[in-house]
Amino acid sequence: MKSKWILRGIGLALALLLLAGLAWGLRGRGLRTALVSRARALTGTARAVLDRSSATGGGDFTNVIFLHHSTGRNLIEQGGVRELFGAAGYDFWDHGYNDQGLTRPDGTPAGYSYNVPNDNTDPDGLAHIFSQRLYPRPLNTFSGLMQHEVIIFKSCFPVSNITADAQLEQYKAYYLQMRDVMDRHPDHLFIIMTPPPLNPAATDAEAAARARAFAEWLGSDEFLEGHPNVYTFDFFDLLAESDPVAPDHNMLREAYRDGEDSHPNQRANETVGPLFVEFVIGAVEDYRASGVSGSE
Repeated sequence: MKSKWILRGIGLALALLLLAGLAWGLRGRGLRTALVSRARALTGTARAVLDRSSATGGGDFTNVIFLHHSTGRNLIEQGGVRELFGAAGYDFWDHGYNDQGLTRPDGTPAGYSYNVPNDNTDPDGLAHIFSQRLYPRPLNTFSGLMQHEVIIFKSCFPVSNITADAQLEQYKAYYLQMRDVMDRHPDHLFIIMTPPPLNPAATDAEAAARARAFAEWLGSDEFLEGHPNVYTFDFFDLLAESDPVAPDHNMLREAYRDGEDSHPNQRANETVGPLFVEFVIGAVEDYRASGVSGSE
């Protein structure tokens, strides 16, 4: 059965590559681009299936995957995240943009991605991933992530530009939808990272206050209580100015920003990286001890 799935995936990828090549000579740049993109995705899926045994967790919650974009990548590289997980005996995988794909615990590229639809890790994109069908092999993004036992995911700082209360409520609805899926998989631990705050140059007080409210809700008893395999790491709070009288209240704090860039700087990543690893390991130990996972 395994060989059948592998051969089918490779066959589909090669067939689409051929179609892409034929389409190259046809009119329509959009058609050519779409076919080539799809061919690459299917080729990546075939590679993921072939590599499944190396990515799958061993049942002790030490196989971790972190889905992120640039802010997460900087946290990993500047915060020593991979090295700290390795020293603690964890296999830390991470997945950036699709063109970067999956990175192995030793820091080398896996050579494929889990094909995040449209590279979208905003709340709507994450909800779409969690709505995908779960297959026994990594045939879509959700099935790829679920090969790992501890799944960490975050949206990037643009999500903190919450311009209306209705937008905030929609974000909450997406996460409630995802939480329903997490509830069905007690053999996995899910760790939500709150989105990082925006640079003061990119937001205003009202939007920043809503971003704070969203982060606090994700870490609240209202969201977490009764869902033992769901934890929240409050990335926002660690990075945002907490002084209510400061002009940059709820925005990326001065010590953690460079110019008008909303990416947290190296000082921020060096500070938060160890706290992030400590939190994840603590969540794993807590969940093991709870007995809910069946791995006491």
